[in-house]
Amino acid sequence: MPGATRVGFQPAATAGPTNVSGMSHGFETLAIHAGQDPEARTGAVIPPIYQTSTYAQDAVGAPRQGYEYSRSGNPTRDALQECLAALEGGPVALAFASGLAAEDTLLRTVCKPGDHVVIPDDAYGGTYRLFAKVAERWGLDYTPAKVSDPAAVRAAIRPGTTRIVWVETPTNPLLGIADIAALAAVAHEADALLVVDNTFASPYLQQPIAFGADVVVHSTTKYVGGHSDVVGGALIAADRALGEELRYHQNAMGAVNGPFDAWLTLRGIKTLGVRMDRHCDNAERIAAYLDGHAKVGQVLYPGLPSHPGHEVAAKQMRRFGGMISFRAAGGEEHAVEICNRAKLFVLAESLGGVESLIEHPGRMTHASAAGSPLEVPGDLVRLSVGIETVDDLLADLEQALG
Repeated sequence: MPGATRVGFQPAATAGPTNVSGMSHGFETLAIHAGQDPEARTGAVIPPIYQTSTYAQDAVGAPRQGYEYSRSGNPTRDALQECLAALEGGPVALAFASGLAAEDTLLRTVCKPGDHVVIPDDAYGGTYRLFAKVAERWGLDYTPAKVSDPAAVRAAIRPGTTRIVWVETPTNPLLGIADIAALAAVAHEADALLVVDNTFASPYLQQPIAFGADVVVHSTTKYVGGHSDVVGGALIAADRALGEELRYHQNAMGAVNGPFDAWLTLRGIKTLGVRMDRHCDNAERIAAYLDGHAKVGQVLYPGLPSHPGHEVAAKQMRRFGGMISFRAAGGEEHAVEICNRAKLFVLAESLGGVESLIEHPGRMTHASAAGSPLEVPGDLVRLSVGIETVDDLLADLEQALG
C-alpha cells in the first residue's frame, strides 16, 4: 500500500539531536529540525549561510566556539552533518564536496597499500573508476562479487587482508538487493567493515546502521538534496571513534562542501520524506506498466514480486524507491532510441531529483566500466522517476517505446 511502512522494516533509533530536547522523533520531524534550531541572535527560523573562510579569534589559541577556518569547521556544514547523523541513526556524519570525495576519504582513512576490498559486481561506474584507476595504483586491491549472494561475498574475502565489504543496495544500475544484516555478519566475522552506499534508497527508505552497517555513504547530490542543483557527499559512521578518525581525514584531505552547498542540501532534506513517497508512488505505477510490455524484455525493480531481491528489500526498506531499469526488447540501438525519443523524461546523468531522468548507462554513467567485469548490458535503460503527474510520465514512455 503506498505510504505504508512495510512489515519487517526496522528504522534506526532516532536518539541524537539535542535541539529537539534529546527526545526520539519521527523521520520528518528530524529532517526539519535536527541541527536546525532558530538562529540565536535574530531568531531566524532557517539556519544562516555562514559564507566565510575564516573566523575572528578571542585570543591566540582561543577560537570562538571552536571555529577557526571553514575547511575545518563551518556552522552551516555542521547543521547538515547533525541532521544526517540523526536521519541515519549514527553518532557522526561528515559532509563532502561530492559522493566520490566521501568515498576516497573513507578508503584512505580505513585502508593502506596492500589491503583488499570486496565491491559489487555491478557497482556505480564512478565507484568502479575510483577503485580501478585511482586506488589500485595506490596499492589497494579489490574483487567484484555478487552482493546479493552472501556466500559469494564470503568467498571473495581474503582473511587478514580484506578491510571493507562495499555494498550498494539497491545497486546502480541493475537494482540488485543485498541483505545488509547477512553481509554485516559476513564482514564482521572477517574483521572487515561493512560499508553501504545508501544513495538509491535514501535514509527515508533504508537505514543500514540499524542492520549492522559500519559506515553509510551517500551522494547527497541525489535524493537527499533532491533538486538537481547541488553536488555533495556524506559519510555516517556507526562508531564514534571511527567517525572521529574520518573527521580528521575530512579536514586533512580537505574535500569539504562549501556553506552554500551545505545550505542547499539541508533545504532539500526538509522535504525528503514527502518527496520519496511520491517517487515511490510513481515508480510503482511505471514498473507495473513496463512489466510485460511487448517492447520491454525485463524490468528491474525490487518492488515487483518477480524481482529476486523482493523479499529482502521488503524486510529492510520502507518502500522500494524511485529507480527503475529495464532492458529494451529490441537490443542496444532500441535502448538508445528510447532515450533519445523521451521528452518529459530528460536525457541526463544523475538521479534523485524532482524531475524524471532517463539515460543509457552503458554509454553514459557506466561507460568507465566498459570492457571490465562490471560492464552493463547494452540494452539497458535507467529511469530516475520524478514527482510529476504519473499519467504524463506514462504517456511519455509510451511514445518513447515507439
